[in-house]
Amino acid sequence: MTLPVTPSQTIGPFFAVGLIWADGSEVVAEGTPGAVRVGGRVTDGAGQPVADALVETWQADPDGRFVHPDDPRGCTRSGFRGFGRCATDAEGRWGVRTLKPGPLPAPDGGLEAPHLDVSVFARGLLNRLVTRVYFPDEADANAADPLLASIADPAARARLVAVTEGDGLRFDIRLQGDQETPFLAI
Repeated sequence: MTLPVTPSQTIGPFFAVGLIWADGSEVVAEGTPGAVRVGGRVTDGAGQPVADALVETWQADPDGRFVHPDDPRGCTRSGFRGFGRCATDAEGRWGVRTLKPGPLPAPDGGLEAPHLDVSVFARGLLNRLVTRVYFPDEADANAADPLLASIADPAARARLVAVTEGDGLRFDIRLQGDQETPFLAI
């Protein structure tokens, strides 16, 4: 007897059960001088919102220092945690309040442009997707950034740079398709 192939399934997502916390999207408190809102929408390949994704951000402080034991310089910014976590809403919207990070030393001795590291978790993804958000007011630093310089397609490279929208920055994440966000192979 031949049995049919069992359909593959992922379990979850269970993000709302244990991974969301009330102030997860607040890397810094409201009213922090220099705070900026960075957010956008997570969409699938057809441009439809992904309503049950989880977006995490990790970044250096404005001095280019991390809140992490592996950074011996240490973060000197009170109230800055460097990490944000936000579930998407019914329209796929996400957002964090943070401070613009400083440049970071690059392995080649140069500098990486200020950026946020971003991880995306969603149903159907067995592994997280990782990308970066660069800042639109850093044209010279972005042009010299080793990761951005490694992307040959100018349109794909541009999809890693947030756009100014109102008093914040917009960074949409497209999981696949024509306008797919460039993701890093890590």
